[in-house]
Amino acid sequence: MITRIPKKALYSSKLLLLLLLLLQITLGTAQDLRVVTGTVRSEQDNQPMPGVSVTVLSTNKGTTTDGEGHFKIQANPNDSLIFHFVGYQSRHIIADHSPLDILLQNGSNLLGDVVVVGYGTEKKEVVTGAIGTVKSKDFVKGAVKDAAQLITGKVAGLSVSSSTGDPTAGTEIMLRGISTLMSSTAPLILIDGIPGDLKTVAPEDIASVDVLKDGSAAAIYGTRATNGVILITTKKYNANQAKLQYDGYLSVQTIAKRPEFLDAADYRRLIKDGVAYTDYGTSTDWFAAISRTPVSHTHNFLLQGGNAQTNYTANINYSNWQGLLKRSDNTNLRANFDINHSMFNDKVKIHLNAIMSKRKYWAGGDGYSFNTYIYRQALIRNPTDSIRHADGSFVTRDGYFYDNPVALLEGVDGENTEKEIRLNGSIIYQPIKSLIFKLLASDNSWMQTRGYATNSAYPSNAANGWGNAYASRGQSNTEDHLLEFTTNYDKAFGAHHVNILGGYSYQDAMADGFWENNWYFPTDVYGYNNMGAGDALSEGSAGMGSGKSENKLIGFFGRINYNYAEKYLFMASVRREGSSKFGKNYRWGMFPAVSAGWRISQEDFLKNSKVISDLKLRAGFGITGTAPSDDYDALTTLNYGDRFLYNGNWVQGLSPTRNPNPNLRWEQKQEYNLGIDFALFNHFVSGSIDVYQRDTKDMLYDYPVPVPPYLYSTILANVGKMRNKGLEILLNFNPVTTKDFSWNSGVTFSTNKNTLVSINNDQFNLTQDWFTAGYTGEPIQTYTHRVEVGQPIGNFYGWKSVDIDEDGVWQVLNKDGEVISIKDATEEDKRVLGNGLPKYYLSWNNSFRYKQFDLSMNMHGAFGYQVLDFLRLFYENPRNAQYNMLKSAFDKVYNKAELDYDLSYVSHYIENGDYWKIDNVTLGYTIPLKTKKTFSSARVYASGLNLITITGYKGIDPEVNRSGLAPGNDDRDKYPTTRTFTLGVNLTF
Repeated sequence: MITRIPKKALYSSKLLLLLLLLLQITLGTAQDLRVVTGTVRSEQDNQPMPGVSVTVLSTNKGTTTDGEGHFKIQANPNDSLIFHFVGYQSRHIIADHSPLDILLQNGSNLLGDVVVVGYGTEKKEVVTGAIGTVKSKDFVKGAVKDAAQLITGKVAGLSVSSSTGDPTAGTEIMLRGISTLMSSTAPLILIDGIPGDLKTVAPEDIASVDVLKDGSAAAIYGTRATNGVILITTKKYNANQAKLQYDGYLSVQTIAKRPEFLDAADYRRLIKDGVAYTDYGTSTDWFAAISRTPVSHTHNFLLQGGNAQTNYTANINYSNWQGLLKRSDNTNLRANFDINHSMFNDKVKIHLNAIMSKRKYWAGGDGYSFNTYIYRQALIRNPTDSIRHADGSFVTRDGYFYDNPVALLEGVDGENTEKEIRLNGSIIYQPIKSLIFKLLASDNSWMQTRGYATNSAYPSNAANGWGNAYASRGQSNTEDHLLEFTTNYDKAFGAHHVNILGGYSYQDAMADGFWENNWYFPTDVYGYNNMGAGDALSEGSAGMGSGKSENKLIGFFGRINYNYAEKYLFMASVRREGSSKFGKNYRWGMFPAVSAGWRISQEDFLKNSKVISDLKLRAGFGITGTAPSDDYDALTTLNYGDRFLYNGNWVQGLSPTRNPNPNLRWEQKQEYNLGIDFALFNHFVSGSIDVYQRDTKDMLYDYPVPVPPYLYSTILANVGKMRNKGLEILLNFNPVTTKDFSWNSGVTFSTNKNTLVSINNDQFNLTQDWFTAGYTGEPIQTYTHRVEVGQPIGNFYGWKSVDIDEDGVWQVLNKDGEVISIKDATEEDKRVLGNGLPKYYLSWNNSFRYKQFDLSMNMHGAFGYQVLDFLRLFYENPRNAQYNMLKSAFDKVYNKAELDYDLSYVSHYIENGDYWKIDNVTLGYTIPLKTKKTFSSARVYASGLNLITITGYKGIDPEVNRSGLAPGNDDRDKYPTTRTFTLGVNLTF
């Protein structure tokens, strides 16, 4: 008998079974849930943090910490808890134990930060311009040269390169491409608001670097801001910081890559093969004779004290750097003293600051530091020759620019001494909370004293007609005075917030100097300290000169910032500026800017988004300028020349050296910028994207003019136009954050397209739409680049080599694309051979922390450009056998034959310069201290700079000069780049 189950009962049983399954799942889940407790504290001062958001990832569960930083929340053991607080880096912690002890770090890359802008600061949430900010904890570590090297690869669009190992040289900076033909490409540098230099303060004394990249952010600085503005903020008093801190390190350098020239064994082998070399019977490593393993050290002391009413900060830095090549060095003593005092219930605040520095370095050349001609001679000297004769005198040989490098090195003496004193002070009066008046004044002075002398053993004395010795002496001075008065009104009206800035600026600058030289000295004892003893003075052939120049700059400026609920943002500024450098018809210029932003993440439809934590659109436009380099370019200048006999008297002739131009004015840059700032997944990913177009108008250039009616054959005029367009991307990641391990990563990418739009107009023109730039040097003596309308700056221009014939003669393309002998080639057959400016820049920065260990790795690269290898151009040719050559000189060209033709500038020596560098790796260990009676913290670290270069470039280093109109030339006399290894310690007392 079959019993049928009623449908209702069947449905009921199924429903009951489903409910039992759901109950089992729910009970199982509930069994895993437990209450997780803990405390959140600030890593900086170890204080509890109330109001921190604590959420369970991918759920709606959340809570906040109480007044003591405590929290409790239900979570599974495998759940990830997210801790977030504005201005701090979010942390992701697995809830696998309880209680949890959470430390939050200040977040330098989050939108809750305060960034430095022109004449003030702003919350990063409401900034509408393109600004890059780097805090000290994210700086490049190790033996860096200056402030710029601290932020290498950290700011999208800012190219920072170190193309030389000279310890006295700084870094090379370029922001958003080249935008001028003759004016400076260097950005405006401000140290705590005062104009200065990248070397003004020690890198160890810097707290942050902010880069104003676009016109809307930089226009408040007028004619000085076309190339961007870098705002350096030094370390200030902080009640939570230690009273005394010591940072010191020891560095050792090696050559990054040594060029492979023939050694003595190679010479003797080639002599047997019939090469016309001479064997002098010895074996000498000339490079080793002029080089060393340099050891350098730096010590920095930071002292802070006082209270909220009166406090001080003192930073003293001493560095002694040796160079790879002997007698190249750089000793620097810098001190920064900062005092603050407030009175009348903080209504009046007084700030005093003094920065002093003294730098010394060897004067191996007349007017500069190390004479790199010595390096050239070490490369090309016969390796079978001796340094000295048996009697100790130097071995000399006849030859065209062929000297004993050791004699050059030891035959001179000299010293350059630079002293800088920067005094500034300000008074702030705040009658009410929303209104601030500030008066700032500064006096900056710089002086350089230099001396240089050869001795009787110097090999070039006779060739230069100096007899047995030569000496020179000189001094240069600059004075810069700045007076600024600003008024700032800052007020919130409900959801409305307005900030109004108004100001006046007056700056005057003076530069003067003198020099003198003499020769035919009776003894080497005097050196450059008895200039009158040389007989060239009595013969009337000794030289002397002096000069002085001054300029003034006056500006009136204003800015208004408005935001509604930090959601709708607006900024407008204007600066009216007058300069004594301009012509009388254009003394004053106007520099407006406007920008706006929309924080979409503050809208109701995105406020509770689990994906988008922050999202802001920005758009801006600004006009900036670049002033002429010379103080008197707009005026007629006259100069006295040779004497002539007139009515029985010798009269000194007077002739013009410059035409007047009453219409001379600033180069004007108009820039549009569109950007987006974002943070995703609770700041797991954050960053920014910017696109821009900058048009430079009224570019300065020297144009030929007829004489008469003009007084002089050229005139400086505003004619040219140039355009730069680009894209910049910054991405920051926090892939892992746990109690014992964290990993932060950042990527920057930028690209720039440059075009020269025009260089001629109806009044001034070059008769053609191009001109040449760059120079190979002797004995080739030709240009290397062409600057042409419709083309980018940086184009190499020459003959395109495609083959070699059986006689070893270059085969090149003519203007019609036909292959011809270089013997038949003409100027019309030359063409563009590449470009020396990279199209793309990329960097990848990583920092790791595991318990007490920290590791940072910074990498950067440049792509899409070419380099002219001067060493190969001059020393990869068997015809040049009077000098030592590269080992590759005797290789077959195009696998056909050895080259047998005069030195020639052809495309064979232009190579792709693409590279990727592991630039900085630093491993640190924070020592766990059982007691903190002596030290409150102690850290030791090891660091390396310029460690590995991945490139196909055959030369020394593809990171070469990128400034000026001939970028990409890898000069044969360039001081070789180095690799640096550092051991250091950070102690806080």
